[in-house]
Amino acid sequence: MRILGLMRATKESEAGAPPDKDLMERMGVFMGEVMAAGVLLATDGLHPSAKGKRVKVDNGKVTITDGPFTESKELVASYALFQVKTMDEAVMWTRRFLEVLGTGECELRPIFDPSDFEPGVFPEEQAEREAAWRKDMDERLAKS
Repeated sequence: MRILGLMRATKESEAGAPPDKDLMERMGVFMGEVMAAGVLLATDGLHPSAKGKRVKVDNGKVTITDGPFTESKELVASYALFQVKTMDEAVMWTRRFLEVLGTGECELRPIFDPSDFEPGVFPEEQAEREAAWRKDMDERLAKS
């Protein structure tokens, strides 16, 4: 089961400076723990929304908005992609992460898998194409 963890930040905290040395050291210990367990597939912190853009299509009209996104009360500050057996296992790792951080809130959401679809909705040919795409993405990520 793949689970995406989204670390939320309030507008006030998302625009802050990068983590200090103490937090980076604590996070390093935690990252070693989660990597040794073999459940972490990917993770990164995100720059503040002031450096981002939102792209929206509505009735064929494209709108691009430069950050910061003042209309948002919360923004995604980082993400983690887990490969776990159960949602409870993802909760356990997320709880550990938040304990290291000292505060915060994360949203955990399962990622669709071909087995989640009704028969015929995700035909075998599509599953094979998606497996090839995932392999290609993994190889590109490994090179970066």
